[in-house]
Amino acid sequence: MDRIRQIIISVALSIILLTVGSAGYMLIEGWGFLDALYMTVITLATVGYQEVHSISPNGRIFTVFLILLGVGYFLYVVGNIIQFLVEGRIRSVLGRHKLDHQINMLKDHYIICGYGRMGRALTRFLVNRFLDVVIIEKNEERIPVMNDDGILYLIGQATDREVLKKAGIERAKGLITAVGTDADNVFLVLTARQMNHHIKIIARAILNATKDTLIAAGANKVISPYDSGARLMSHAILRPTVLSFFEMAFTDDNTDIQVEEITVSAKSELVDKNLIESGIRQKLNLIVMVIKKHDSTMLFNPGAETRLASDDILIVMGKLRSIQALERMLAPP
Repeated sequence: MDRIRQIIISVALSIILLTVGSAGYMLIEGWGFLDALYMTVITLATVGYQEVHSISPNGRIFTVFLILLGVGYFLYVVGNIIQFLVEGRIRSVLGRHKLDHQINMLKDHYIICGYGRMGRALTRFLVNRFLDVVIIEKNEERIPVMNDDGILYLIGQATDREVLKKAGIERAKGLITAVGTDADNVFLVLTARQMNHHIKIIARAILNATKDTLIAAGANKVISPYDSGARLMSHAILRPTVLSFFEMAFTDDNTDIQVEEITVSAKSELVDKNLIESGIRQKLNLIVMVIKKHDSTMLFNPGAETRLASDDILIVMGKLRSIQALERMLAPP
């Protein structure tokens, strides 16, 4: 808004100076409009062309006055231009410095490589769950979109080790690859796994043939959007009610019923207690659907005597408030 006002003021001053100068020469010297306008322009521009007519003493005084006004106007316009350029550059530098500082402060965050349609939707999903996210995007044309979304980002190739280091890959909890080609995804997974052996990597595969390669490169899980979409469409035909239930539990933020997985910490008071002793079902009214043991054994609908151990993963369903209470019990700070 300030820039628009300054432009309006500059245009208005130009019109006023040209009008005053032309009118002054017409009144003082008795010149015609074209001669008066020409004299005003060369005077304000200080180009030093010869006067169209000889000037009287009063005309000379008026010319000096007009030159001073022209110099002041010129300094005002140039000052605005310099201010615009310098402020824009400073704002850009300070903004980038602020982003880098915020990224350096993160820990256990998620790195998303690629901010296309899938990357943007995934970022929105994680941010809505109050998780820290850093984007790596090579397309500078997406900077305005990322600024509008208010996210942390880096511009560069996701396969560049220096860019991954700036994104804090050594401190990150997970990395999701959503870049353009399977070849880039494979190289990115290899690089990320070398830089952080413990990070959880989720990779997107465009071709089914690339899935095994991505797993071999170090991805924990490979997702094919085409296969996933096809399965959802088949479920929508064969078992629509089941699909509607899981869509509500997994994707509907307006419902209070959620499905969540929680890892049992060694510091939890529920370690070595069975389900009936834990009170998960009785006190919290949660359904324990699956327990994944440390050896990857999956216990579906575990019995009341099933004991909880450190590093067990519980998949539970129930109200969000109860799930949050269970998270505090199983993973105390």
